[in-house]
Amino acid sequence: MRRGRLLLSSLLCAALAACGGSEPAPRPPVVAPPSRPAPVAPEPPAPDPAPLRRSLASVDLETYYNRVQTDLLARGLLRTDGGGADTPVTDTMLQRNFERIALAEEYERGQGLRPSKGELGRVKKWLKPVRVTAEFGTHVPADMQVQARNELTGYVNRLARITGHPIAMQSSAANFHVLFMSEDDRAQIAPRIKALVPDVNPSALAIFDNLPRGVHCLVIAFSDTYNGHDYGQAIAVIRSEHPPLLRRSCIHEEVAQGLGLGNDSPQARPSIFNDDDEFALLTSMDEKLLQILYDPRLKPGMDADTVRPIVQELATRLTAPPGSS
Repeated sequence: MRRGRLLLSSLLCAALAACGGSEPAPRPPVVAPPSRPAPVAPEPPAPDPAPLRRSLASVDLETYYNRVQTDLLARGLLRTDGGGADTPVTDTMLQRNFERIALAEEYERGQGLRPSKGELGRVKKWLKPVRVTAEFGTHVPADMQVQARNELTGYVNRLARITGHPIAMQSSAANFHVLFMSEDDRAQIAPRIKALVPDVNPSALAIFDNLPRGVHCLVIAFSDTYNGHDYGQAIAVIRSEHPPLLRRSCIHEEVAQGLGLGNDSPQARPSIFNDDDEFALLTSMDEKLLQILYDPRLKPGMDADTVRPIVQELATRLTAPPGSS
């Protein structure tokens, strides 16, 4: 500003000298500089949303599942070692367990939770890439969401290595949805499934209206063709009231069942596909079952007689001692 005023005075003196005794030229108006704008105060941080109030039913369910986990661990169950010297697996055992777990149905098709009669059915598996995503009910705490998503991601990567099939986490265009839901989110489950599979069987949908607490988690898989065996969509529901190990156990069992190992057998050991709860996580034998199922020679819809020679060959190879030919 000082330099501006000196320059204006010099120009005025020069004008007076040139004009002699004439009236001085009118001075231009002085324009005040714009005032410095007041500093903008930063936006105050948004307050953390208040946690949603839990119902007594959800709290009671959490207490119940914690007791279940504590009791199972006290009895030496929910093993996480995958099996060992105390659980040998022969080729005969592996072939038998494959037929009971991969070919038989746990529930009758289209009949909700009605147990099947145990007859051997047909091969059920995915041919298209499996794209898995995790979804959470509005009452699932944020820290639990992070833990569950990380656990699911690690497990999905493991399944891809075991099967050799393209299986990966994907946030968009997913076809395998894992829904972690609180008891207080139950009203969201059926509409979400209906949105994902508009022509879902009403009997399958009705399961979620009053899910017994004895059902810790559940998966339903859908074929791309009517009454077919080539899976194109799957939805697992896992309760958020589970303590950590039971939640991991549900992730392991339901996602593997959604790949085609759909049944349980009391003879399967070491396996998570056994209602005795001895093992919490996917075992060494379960990995072999998945390797057999995703061998390219096994096609969706094959019956037991057709696949038996292939399964026998694979079972012999997968149980052979290291180094044997």
